[in-house]
Amino acid sequence: MGERRTGGAAFWALGAVFLLAMSFTTIPTPLYAGFERQDGFPAWVVTVVFAAYAVGVAAALVLVGHLGDVLGRRPILTAALLAEVAAAILFLVWPALPGLLVARFVSGVGIGALTASATAQLAELHGRWRGSGALAGAVATVANIGGLGLGPLIAGALAVLAPAPLVLPFVVYLVVLVLATAAALLVPETVRRPDPLPRYRPQRVAVDPAARSAFLAAGVAVFAGFSVFGLFSAVTPTVLARVFGASSPLTVGAVTWSVFTAGALAQLAFLKASLRLSLVVSVAAIVAGLAALGIAPVLPALPLFVVGAIVAGAGVGLVFRSCLGLVGSMAPEERRGETLAGLFLLAYLGLIVPVLAVGAALAALPPVPVLAVFTVVVALLVLVAGARLERRASA
Repeated sequence: MGERRTGGAAFWALGAVFLLAMSFTTIPTPLYAGFERQDGFPAWVVTVVFAAYAVGVAAALVLVGHLGDVLGRRPILTAALLAEVAAAILFLVWPALPGLLVARFVSGVGIGALTASATAQLAELHGRWRGSGALAGAVATVANIGGLGLGPLIAGALAVLAPAPLVLPFVVYLVVLVLATAAALLVPETVRRPDPLPRYRPQRVAVDPAARSAFLAAGVAVFAGFSVFGLFSAVTPTVLARVFGASSPLTVGAVTWSVFTAGALAQLAFLKASLRLSLVVSVAAIVAGLAALGIAPVLPALPLFVVGAIVAGAGVGLVFRSCLGLVGSMAPEERRGETLAGLFLLAYLGLIVPVLAVGAALAALPPVPVLAVFTVVVALLVLVAGARLERRASA
């Protein structure tokens, strides 16, 4: 009984650490407008700052994300959390544009290293505690996507209700991350380190020929879906301020929170649904949500924009889960890690490329036509990829 209680405590402690680390990565979202005014850079530069984070995540996924399987979960988790601590310090001591770029990149590296190890360790701790079950996957989903939504809400509330809006959120999270690092050191190790250690190599990214067709469609779908997440992490403050006159950090944080929270809740709601049903619902939700996002600025209607954001966010969360399930089930076991690594990289490219394109367009064009083109292109990509995935799931 004592071991079960200890295993349960370790499991929930790790889930809380994972949630807090993920929430830190979206803390800057409602604060970008304040940094723009303080440092005097144009709004489109925010997309470059955000892209630095995504580049850091992608690099870490390839270079260190898989090392938890060899070196152990705890060393990788601790190093990743220390990277987040370093990023928080950089935000505080170097709030100029170069510092923001470095801080976001370091934060991305930490999250890229943390995500795979924390997800795997949750499953391993749950296995020791309760055996097999869906709880580990559900907690990982809430910690990952739910954490991304929690950060902007906390930062927006602190920016409105407390002094020093560009300082206090990072001070609070610096303390939180130090405590999270201490908690991570107490979580038991779940991997036995081999002796001698194998030679280091980056994570291989390869797709088995039998899974290439499904992988291509899934890759397009997650690329398009994550571009929606990128839009709300980097561009939403500009759209809300220019189009709807809503520049409050709390408003920005609440809208961003609703997108990511909808994505997490949709995954939980469809845990036991068939893959085909999940795909159909996810594609329909993304297209409907994007239609609302494209129409709302023309009216303009802020409530319609928020509803579209929630519906699209739910669809993106669900399509990502569906694509992981489909590609993972089709890839041979010995190449599953390599295939899923490729899918994750395409997802983070979706955070980088479309957001940078939108940022460049906003430098020369008004937000309304830019958002309209974005929604049409992403909806078409999702429809085409979704149709292919639905046929594959039916087969």
